[in-house]
Amino acid sequence: MTFSRLLNYKYSDTLKKMDPDHLVALVSEVIPNYSCLVFCPSKKNCENVAEMLCKFLSKAHLKHREKEKCDVIKNLRNASNGNLCPVLKHTIPYGVAYHHSGLTNEERKLLEEAYSTGVLCLFTCTSTLAAGVNLPARRVILRAPYVAKEFLKRNQYKQMIGRAGRAGIDTIGESILIMQEKDKQQVLELISKPLENCYSHLVQEFNKGIQSLFLSLIGLKIATNLSDIYQFMNGTLFGVQQKILLKDKSLWEVTIESLRYLTEKGLLQRETVCNSEEELQCNFHITKLGRASFKGTIDLAYCDILYRDLKKGLEGLVLESLLHLIYLTTPYDLVSQCDPNWMIYFRQFNQLTPAEQNVTSLLGVSESFIGKKAAGQAIRKKVDKDIVNRLYLSFVLYTLLKDTNIWSVSEKFNMPRGYIQSLLIGAASFSSCVLHFCEELEEFWVYKALLVELTKKLTYCVKAELIPLMEVTGILEGRAKQLYNAGYKTLMHLANANPEVLIKTIDHLSRRQAKQIVSSAKMLLHEKAEALQEEVEELLRLPSDFPVVAPSIEEE
Repeated sequence: MTFSRLLNYKYSDTLKKMDPDHLVALVSEVIPNYSCLVFCPSKKNCENVAEMLCKFLSKAHLKHREKEKCDVIKNLRNASNGNLCPVLKHTIPYGVAYHHSGLTNEERKLLEEAYSTGVLCLFTCTSTLAAGVNLPARRVILRAPYVAKEFLKRNQYKQMIGRAGRAGIDTIGESILIMQEKDKQQVLELISKPLENCYSHLVQEFNKGIQSLFLSLIGLKIATNLSDIYQFMNGTLFGVQQKILLKDKSLWEVTIESLRYLTEKGLLQRETVCNSEEELQCNFHITKLGRASFKGTIDLAYCDILYRDLKKGLEGLVLESLLHLIYLTTPYDLVSQCDPNWMIYFRQFNQLTPAEQNVTSLLGVSESFIGKKAAGQAIRKKVDKDIVNRLYLSFVLYTLLKDTNIWSVSEKFNMPRGYIQSLLIGAASFSSCVLHFCEELEEFWVYKALLVELTKKLTYCVKAELIPLMEVTGILEGRAKQLYNAGYKTLMHLANANPEVLIKTIDHLSRRQAKQIVSSAKMLLHEKAEALQEEVEELLRLPSDFPVVAPSIEEE
């Protein structure tokens, strides 16, 4: 490491205390004419750094593209039903914003557009922005060589600094890494060592990847016998790296073990008992449970738990409230990350109706248990932690479907709005998976119609009357409300609408958008009519297995 230069920026004692890393000086050299990204170790740090920078940036920044920044704030309010994060309200006038997973998709999209067009010139962000989002910058600053408490990996570091001076967009790019003396040796290794190797993940988590792959291979009839499956495995990245990744077993043994596991779990079945010579050609076929898991793309770690939960649900399905159904479609993989706020949990419990209390009783979660947790008392009785956490997430989703406002639910449960939106998207997706799972198993057909309706509600998460309008391509919640208030309340209303009248009736609707809405509504209405026609024809058709009685001789 060699000396480069001193920063030419006057620091007061107050500023030195607030900004020991001299971030204000480093960003002031670049913005507002060029863009800058400041990577921070945590979400909270992103927001704090954005606010700190705006406290000390020149007031001249407020005048730069002022009207466009006002439009960004207005669009953020419109996208969030009139809500606006107080941090963004303070930082956007300076051309600064934070970017992390706590934002909703709508907020993220609007902020990224504003940054891409130069209206915003600085993002304080977490490492998630480094991968997958094309937001280049003239200068990239790494606030610390850490992601949360983990030291940066070489590939993460390259992803972050790779945002600076993108070819074809800018001619210059520079990256600055701020470090403490204690990290000096690790940083020297970080910037000089080669990239980490890329390894197959098929063997991770007890061979779960291999098992899912085998179920797909057999379900799609790509490979159905041991010989073909083993040959397929040899052609994968895992097959190429088997000598590095497999220390105690051979690829052949892993293949046999995984097929045995799937067979024992009731997802696969061997067609016949084969002798040792025929074993290689012995065919496997997928069972009903296996097909349901495959069609529903259910994680194999949870398919038997889902089956058990649905089976148990049939014994006492509570239909007076959506809570029971929501619980059954709350994603299993989010449960381990859930850390309930026990006071909020207890408050929600106290507001349950008798029907909703029936659901919690069926699941084995009592009010006294939650009350003791909220009071910090010791609990002797054992209660399944996963069920308790899953029910808490179900309460969040249930409240969201009743309220339909992510911001108010975020406040009620003290959770980031971006997390709540991710939970909602995950639940809508998992609800659709559970629907496909149930379609393959006759014993669960009672769930089908219920899951179709719930999936719609979770997908759109709006008042029930807006759902038919939001099925039309290009109509989001804000536009659906405008149309509904203007009298266009059904799909038929939209299909028969005049685009010219729509333009005059609905604010900020272009002619192209109006024509697209009408043509999409007509197409959707036509598809629904065709589906109904097919259903009618199916009902009127003579069944193929209808008994035919031969006429007797006397009748002739």
